[in-house]
Amino acid sequence: MEALRDEPLWTPAVQRPRSLHEAWELKRTFGRDGVYVAGSTLLRTQWEAGTVSMPKSLIDLRGIEDLADIDEDGGGLSIGALADLSRCRRSAALGHMAPAVQEAVRCIAAPAVRNLATIGGNIASGYGDCLPALLVCDAELAVFDGKFLSRRRVEEWLADRWSGMHPQEDILTGIWLAPPAGPAGSRRIEIFRKVGRREAFTPSLVTVAIGCFIDSEGRLSGVKIAAGGGSGRPQRLDIAEAVLEGASIGKEQLASVFEAVVTQFETYGDPFATVEYKKKTAGNLIVAELWKALEGSAGKGDH
Repeated sequence: MEALRDEPLWTPAVQRPRSLHEAWELKRTFGRDGVYVAGSTLLRTQWEAGTVSMPKSLIDLRGIEDLADIDEDGGGLSIGALADLSRCRRSAALGHMAPAVQEAVRCIAAPAVRNLATIGGNIASGYGDCLPALLVCDAELAVFDGKFLSRRRVEEWLADRWSGMHPQEDILTGIWLAPPAGPAGSRRIEIFRKVGRREAFTPSLVTVAIGCFIDSEGRLSGVKIAAGGGSGRPQRLDIAEAVLEGASIGKEQLASVFEAVVTQFETYGDPFATVEYKKKTAGNLIVAELWKALEGSAGKGDH
């Protein structure tokens, strides 16, 4: 940490590519000495804290057309990686298609930061608060590899990102959200919750997201549960999902879900919270939100 602070300071050169291919070529040329940027809010925090080195070149993606658009397309929703968080927060289309993602965006940082920070930057970090919500929405990420633009499931992209298999030159260009499809007569439930060290404008300690369908008899299907927080890896909790799939929520199932979350959630301790605290917090959040969803369904006469 101190070694980074002791490095000589310089002003990075700013490169302003006009196309994805030009940006990709610049990154390939500079390697670790070049960094893709847009809002740069996370990077500035890391530079000021001395946790990462100041790069020699910044590859500014803001001059590339169409990377900040939010468009409804073919029944789904396309969100450009450079769409700022404030715009995502206001998007009625995003709130309708993926309310958990919009809630995650709402909980990130202060308004001044959200006006600059992009949804792509939050994702590209590998641990942004949007990621658990995207995992339960079956989102896909659009990625440019120098030749082709392709879509990848968030779970697959994260696996490569955390294993070091993700090519440094690849450019995240956007997010694709398809309308969730469940059994006839069922109701969609999507939830995102965050716990931080204070009530607002704070880095997360634990984040959880839930996505599922509930039918008229209270049975769940298409269950997806994810957790993350801080600089830990966002992850699907498939053991907890299996407990709930096809089941009606009851005290016995919720107790099993809590145990599954505590067992499977891989996190880390820090000066503010132990591993055990984070595991139990994730379990309690998920159980509490499922119980509230069940009560809400009962109040609406859904079972």
